[in-house]
Amino acid sequence: MVPFENLAAFALAALALAALPGPSVLFIIGRSLSLGRAAGLLSVVGNASGMALQVIAVAAGIGALVASSIVAFTIIKFAGAAYLVYLGVQAIRHRNRASDDAARPAPRTLWRVYGEAAIVGVSNPKSIVFFVAILPQFVERSSGSVPLQLAELGLIFLLFAVFFDSIWALTAGSARRWFATSPKRMANLGATGGVLMIGLGGGLALTGNKS
Repeated sequence: MVPFENLAAFALAALALAALPGPSVLFIIGRSLSLGRAAGLLSVVGNASGMALQVIAVAAGIGALVASSIVAFTIIKFAGAAYLVYLGVQAIRHRNRASDDAARPAPRTLWRVYGEAAIVGVSNPKSIVFFVAILPQFVERSSGSVPLQLAELGLIFLLFAVFFDSIWALTAGSARRWFATSPKRMANLGATGGVLMIGLGGGLALTGNKS
């Protein structure tokens, strides 16, 4: 187990980082604006699930390998960026369908919404680097299993991330409900969500290069 002092220090750091808007927040807002509040919350869960796989990988030592390999890092970075751009383009293409269901996506699309968010979460190289660089700083080797401590710290960060991302999803989803009173306004809002995701994908591809 992580010593209490280390745990408290990390909790404060995780709280501050999770509260600040970042790539995950932009993705969640984009999904909530394009698909609605329910899809936004489902995207929060999916994104967290993908990040949970990263925590497991880091705890097992795989994350450090990816972060230290230029080829692996670059492949994951551009794959994630391309997928975000694809989702953004799809949101813009289908923006006129947004007014048909302003509350939530059709039940048959829920697993797809979750799966898309999980792919985005697991393919975000910035969070891999964060977990690799930050989590070990709060581990005490004399306090037991290092992988278990890394997993414990990662879980704390994910809990904070889910809490704050959910607030953003609810806020954006509620705004979407108000915009739904106008089909044209609703279509523009859906397109805005798509533009956010395209911009996020482009930013992910152009920043954080390793050398």
